[in-house]
Amino acid sequence: MHTHRIVSIIDDDESVRIATSRLVRSLGWDVRLYASAEDFLDCGQISDVACIISDVQMPGMTGLEMQQRLLDGGVALPIIFISAFASEIVRSQALGDGALCVLSKPVDAVAMSRCLETL
Repeated sequence: MHTHRIVSIIDDDESVRIATSRLVRSLGWDVRLYASAEDFLDCGQISDVACIISDVQMPGMTGLEMQQRLLDGGVALPIIFISAFASEIVRSQALGDGALCVLSKPVDAVAMSRCLETL
């Protein structure tokens, strides 16, 4: 098990952030919520995060762009992407760049649990 118990949830839809945070907390994790990839990257608290759960499509920086920015900065955090429109191209890019999982919205609790159990 990972030594840090913090999952950062990044989604521009507040209702999705809240629902996902309830699910992740019920699985025993602490959570931090962010309305955008930019907010997360600017938070100054990335080093203690065990995993990121991020929407793919968001205004401004997308989840995939955030993933690339982290990788370019030498930060390879596990990322679980969630998307209402996860095409095979998006799925392949995310997983190819090291994402842990790509899940469809609405998020299945069992699938999310399985992804987090791999940490």
